[in-house]
Amino acid sequence: MTDVDLRVFIEPQQGATYDDQLRVAQATEALGFDAFFRSDHYLAMGVDGRPGPTDSWLTLAALGRETSTIRLGTLVTSATFRHPGALAIAVAQADQMSGGRVELGLGAGWFEAEHAAYGIPFPSVGERFDRLEESFEIITGLWETPSGRTFDYLGDHYRIANSPALPKPAQSPRPPIIVGGLGKQRTPALAARFADEFNTVFMPVHAAAEQIGRVRAACARAGRRPGTMTFSSALVLCCGRTDAELARRAEAIGRDLGEMREVGAAGTPDEVVEKIEAYREIGARRIYLQVLDLTDLDHLDLVAKEVVPKLIR
Repeated sequence: MTDVDLRVFIEPQQGATYDDQLRVAQATEALGFDAFFRSDHYLAMGVDGRPGPTDSWLTLAALGRETSTIRLGTLVTSATFRHPGALAIAVAQADQMSGGRVELGLGAGWFEAEHAAYGIPFPSVGERFDRLEESFEIITGLWETPSGRTFDYLGDHYRIANSPALPKPAQSPRPPIIVGGLGKQRTPALAARFADEFNTVFMPVHAAAEQIGRVRAACARAGRRPGTMTFSSALVLCCGRTDAELARRAEAIGRDLGEMREVGAAGTPDEVVEKIEAYREIGARRIYLQVLDLTDLDHLDLVAKEVVPKLIR
């Protein structure tokens, strides 16, 4: 077996229907990948995004009924999009619908234009992090409140009064929580308090190693053993057997192959293996492969057949 999980991660706001996502999720499962994750955005970046955005938790709940083994989650949900009580209900229901396969990635939000496009308030960065912290406290509090008890919370931004703390997720005490990002202080501190997994997003190896070091230090300061945290990295995928195949895949997603080789999993299968091994050496035991062309299922087949076997130890 391989001691590194490979997960498929897509960006459907760039232009994908539910059926497009279903095909990728089912291929992800059939090919033996560990999980299918998606971004949580309402506005495309650099393209028109037609036919339009799909809601992440509606999508994942539905996929929970149409898959059976893969983990399902967000990388990451924006805390600005949903009140924490409502988000706790949605994720718990999706967890029930999938038989306990859901994971919640949650962040402060960063893309101001998508908030303006759909009338969602976008406070200052400091307030967004304050709200994120309260969201973690509320969501975990609701999920972990014993059955038959109620939950109350008084924060600066949210107040919960006499909540029945229902529904409960299928996983006990709760679904895994993922924190990620570039922040050097609050992000590692929040991860140490709330996260089961910390994700470094599109960082070169040296920068990812530094961020993992900050999270380990934050865990130590919080009295938590760093070994209880799973570390992961997200890398854009562009794999091909030949130069022509690589060039075709890079062109299809509008990305520079040289840049992707620096900060992604790009190149021949052997080059992709080498890059994954580099992240494994700094402590990443889970890799999210960002797949941008959702029509190219042969891409996933290639990775499953010519990358995964070379990672087995």
